[in-house]
Amino acid sequence: MSIRILQIAALVLAALALVALGARILVRRRETPEKQERKRRLAVNMRGRLGDGVVTDVGPDVIYYSYAIAGVEYLASQDLTHLKEFLPPDPERMIGPVTLKYSARNPADSIVVCEAWSGLRTFKKETVSQ
Repeated sequence: MSIRILQIAALVLAALALVALGARILVRRRETPEKQERKRRLAVNMRGRLGDGVVTDVGPDVIYYSYAIAGVEYLASQDLTHLKEFLPPDPERMIGPVTLKYSARNPADSIVVCEAWSGLRTFKKETVSQ
């Protein structure tokens, strides 16, 4: 083979790689932030490790919690806008101990609730006896 043919083949391969990279960028950009967040939550759920944490505060659409992994303390929050159906009716009752899942590669990446799992402790409904 001549050097000219090798150069053309290298240019064709480089062009194909650039086209593939461009297509990947376009597809990724089409995902909404909500879809990207949902994929992140489900990935942490699938591959994450379990840990213990404490819910410190609950807002209308957010939960604040803290946890420690390997001696490092993390303060985190999770947007619950699209997860309301998985929450108890009284959000204030979530304050206290909780189980969470975190990424082994990035312990700061954590969740308390997702579509397929919840680390919230279950509460018994109080019944009034008469």
